[in-house]
Amino acid sequence: MKKFHISIATDNIENSVEDYSKRLGKSPDSQLDNQYAFWRTEYLNFSIRCDKSVPVGTLRHLGWEDSEAKTFSTDEDVNGVLWENFSAALQLEEVAALWPEASH
Repeated sequence: MKKFHISIATDNIENSVEDYSKRLGKSPDSQLDNQYAFWRTEYLNFSIRCDKSVPVGTLRHLGWEDSEAKTFSTDEDVNGVLWENFSAALQLEEVAALWPEASH
């Protein structure tokens, strides 16, 4: 099964977590204070990250959480948008590698 993935930049994780938790009807599945959070719903994998390389509130990348993905891969579409493809387990591995102290 595939879930659509959206990642946006923020400069305030705490306020963003509060807002998006209300919008998505649940708390994040993983969160690292002041850095990163992501939610999984039935159809969507949504993440936020403090990322000074892009303006606040803008798209970082799109992609697919794909239960059949064997590797984490990226490519760029015709418009220059970065797309990722990964499984839930691969996403958790990436989060743990970047932020070992993250809750998940």
